[in-house]
Amino acid sequence: MNRDGDRCIAVMQPYVFPYIGYFQLVASVDRFVFLDDVNYIKKGWINRNRIVANGQEFLFTIPLERMSQNKLICETMISADTSWKGKFLKTVERSYVKAPFFEHTYDAVRTMIGCETRVLSEFAENTIVYLSSMFGLSVKFLKASEYGNCSLRGEQRIVDICVREKATRYHNAIGGMELYRSDSFMVKGIELSFIKPCLISYAQATGDFLKGLSIIDVMMYNSVDAIKAMLCSYESVRPDIGSRNGAEPVSCVE
Repeated sequence: MNRDGDRCIAVMQPYVFPYIGYFQLVASVDRFVFLDDVNYIKKGWINRNRIVANGQEFLFTIPLERMSQNKLICETMISADTSWKGKFLKTVERSYVKAPFFEHTYDAVRTMIGCETRVLSEFAENTIVYLSSMFGLSVKFLKASEYGNCSLRGEQRIVDICVREKATRYHNAIGGMELYRSDSFMVKGIELSFIKPCLISYAQATGDFLKGLSIIDVMMYNSVDAIKAMLCSYESVRPDIGSRNGAEPVSCVE
């Protein structure tokens, strides 16, 4: 979370109904940039995630039209056949109708599924913005495609976005630790940290707790207040200056 007088941002591809770790990254910053103009990744988490159906893990997928890894996420279209929406809602209803927070969560999911855009990035962004507001997160959302700096790649582009936004801190998902160097950011006066999710267990309709499921599952079994507490549970890891591999744990909750 923010300290007085600084600006913290994160950059991440937009995912549809992502897991709670995604929202912990959102909660850790005050500006979140959707990396919508990079290539779509087949079998990634952009248009699919996991819930529980019939007491077992179930992978749901938002169907796409002419899917290609040569297309950008913002160029990728959701199928024109909207019958998937009704099928998805029925799956959610059958799977969670007995969950303690079913009605509130189902209404939210139905509202988000009703989004009429067929642009995958916009659809995913809508779910994240909607849920972030529901969770009380005061975050300004931006799109990487609006910066006009797509000629830059990787770390250079992220640093450029940070500079444009006058960031003093940059948070990245923990999976990117091999991609960024602290000194590349520090030379611009930016502190680099990585957010490592702390996935808190809760009661599910399964024998063993399945961690990292879609936020839909989390919402079915937890109140908004409980989810807000979960969003503050993460570890902030700061890499050693000049090293891609070394890392020093900072604080579990900032």
